[in-house]
Amino acid sequence: MNGKFDIQSIEKPVNHDITIVFSPSKNVTSYTYQIYQNDILINQVDVNQNTNATIKLTDTGTYKITVQTNLINNTTDMINSGEYIIDKQAPEINISSNKIITKPTDNKDLISCTATDNQDGNLTSNIKTNIDSITLNKAGNYTYTCQVQDAAGNIASQNANIVVEPHNTSIYIIQITCLIVLFFLIIRIIKLCKVIKLEERLDPYIIKSIKNDTISTSEKLNKLYQKFLTLFTSKLQKSVVATKYANKLEKYTIVSTTHKTGFDILSGKIIIACLLTIMAIIIKAFQFKLLGSLETLGVFILGFFVLDIYLFAKYKVFRWNLESDFIAAITIMNNSFKSGRSIIQAIEIVATEVGGTIGAEFKRMNLELLYGLDIGQVFKRFSKRVNLEEAAYLTASLTILNKTGGDIIKVFTAIERNLFDKRKLRLELKSLTSGSRIIVYVLLGIPFLFILVISLINPNYFLPFITTDIGRILLIFMIIYYIIFVVVVRKVMKVVI
Repeated sequence: MNGKFDIQSIEKPVNHDITIVFSPSKNVTSYTYQIYQNDILINQVDVNQNTNATIKLTDTGTYKITVQTNLINNTTDMINSGEYIIDKQAPEINISSNKIITKPTDNKDLISCTATDNQDGNLTSNIKTNIDSITLNKAGNYTYTCQVQDAAGNIASQNANIVVEPHNTSIYIIQITCLIVLFFLIIRIIKLCKVIKLEERLDPYIIKSIKNDTISTSEKLNKLYQKFLTLFTSKLQKSVVATKYANKLEKYTIVSTTHKTGFDILSGKIIIACLLTIMAIIIKAFQFKLLGSLETLGVFILGFFVLDIYLFAKYKVFRWNLESDFIAAITIMNNSFKSGRSIIQAIEIVATEVGGTIGAEFKRMNLELLYGLDIGQVFKRFSKRVNLEEAAYLTASLTILNKTGGDIIKVFTAIERNLFDKRKLRLELKSLTSGSRIIVYVLLGIPFLFILVISLINPNYFLPFITTDIGRILLIFMIIYYIIFVVVVRKVMKVVI
């Protein structure tokens, strides 16, 4: 060897300067050494005599040194060092939040830290925290510390402030109020059970009156509900917007025994929304939390549309049964005409044989005819009440027959055949599009299923959509996009016969 380094290499990173001495051998007259940092030449020094060279490495990087020696016999030699790794750069720590304000809790996963290093890469698993020494179930200010050390010994630290606020006194007030109400309800139920048992024991020895003036609990609740409906309706009738919305709900009154007008339905929606909101506030209070503004709005909106879902499903069933009963009524009328009966007699037979809404409507038509109303006018009133396309078609046909004359049997036979063909076509269409409708329902339900599964796995996964401003904006855009998707799909899937 024509020279040597006192330190041949340092492959393990160090966080201090490195001083290297190159000692040439006796047969070296001069030499040149080159310093490479991260494979880039940064310095070149010529030494024109046989003396030692002191090389000092100070900056972060991976170094290599090459020495070209000139020998006495006018030849050259190349000497290479190993690698010298200097790492003075501390790891970078990213903390999820610099400040957290919370209520007393046992959850210690409020803040998360990640760490990366220029030499060691991901050091998140090496992070040490002081979370075990923090008691978050007591009010106070706490300092959360994340600390990590790389292989070179560089230490990085990041702090966050956790403020644990005491429970709001309003929560305790709500809790105490709920407990008092619950206590009195339990006492009331116990007394009621005792009264019922006593009545059962005395019942065999009591002479019951013919007239029973007692009111059941369900009737009392219904009366209370009706009072609230009346109160809300009196207020809503003054609003133009509420009046327009109530007119749209008017069609559902036919399937609701409790709500007589569209205003009653609108009032019922508001009452149910308020009740669900109060229940959510009580549940949150027992968890030592207050219901947030967005949570309150979400619960209220959900409660506002609960009655819509119920009435819509009931109205769909009612319309289907109404159409089926109407076809049966047309068939009975047609058979009556074939047996020589008149229109009035046919109406009487339908009122007797057909039940449900159609049977009640034909009974009403029969009474209207007995009171002297014209047949055409009676059927027009009937068509307006039931709001069926088939009823309007029947009314128009009878009006034309009364004015121009004709074979009523042929007309009703044609109406009956058209109604059966239309119903058959609807059933076939429903059967043919069932696969597409199932796919649509699955697509509409997948987002909610996805949210449910992810929330069960990681309850805090979707919290940024509620706790951050950008998350709320994204959530609003997602809801708008989903509503547009539902509307477009309904428009595409809707087929009018």
